[in-house]
Amino acid sequence: MIDDLSLPWTQNYEFMAVIGLEGMRFNSPHGFYPEEGVVGNDFLIDIYISVNTRQAALRDDLADTVNYETVYLMVQAEMRKPAQLIETLADRIVGRISGFYDSLEGVRLIIRKLHPPLSGQVGAAYIEVATGVFQGAPQKLTFR
Repeated sequence: MIDDLSLPWTQNYEFMAVIGLEGMRFNSPHGFYPEEGVVGNDFLIDIYISVNTRQAALRDDLADTVNYETVYLMVQAEMRKPAQLIETLADRIVGRISGFYDSLEGVRLIIRKLHPPLSGQVGAAYIEVATGVFQGAPQKLTFR
């Protein structure tokens, strides 16, 4: 049985992983129309962060990886600050997380504004942004 993590072959590779939070829900004062700043809108946010988790796995140490509680608190803090555009929110969230964790390989963020105030029924308006390894064609999303 091989269970010794000190074997030489176990040290010679990177362990890229995606750490994510899906379905973060917020009611926040974002939107172009004045009433949106008063009553707020419902938002659903998914975030995916690519990072090398090899050292965290070997040491079993949270300090060597992305703490998703910290990520949630950063997203929550940005959602409390009013903005007219979801593009502004996306930029602030990605910038804050990227600035906090210097070892990230990329961030993918989806912000959905649920039931936006339009003249017809719309499930959600959304923006998807990506940096680093996530850049490229957006993936097809399904509404939750």
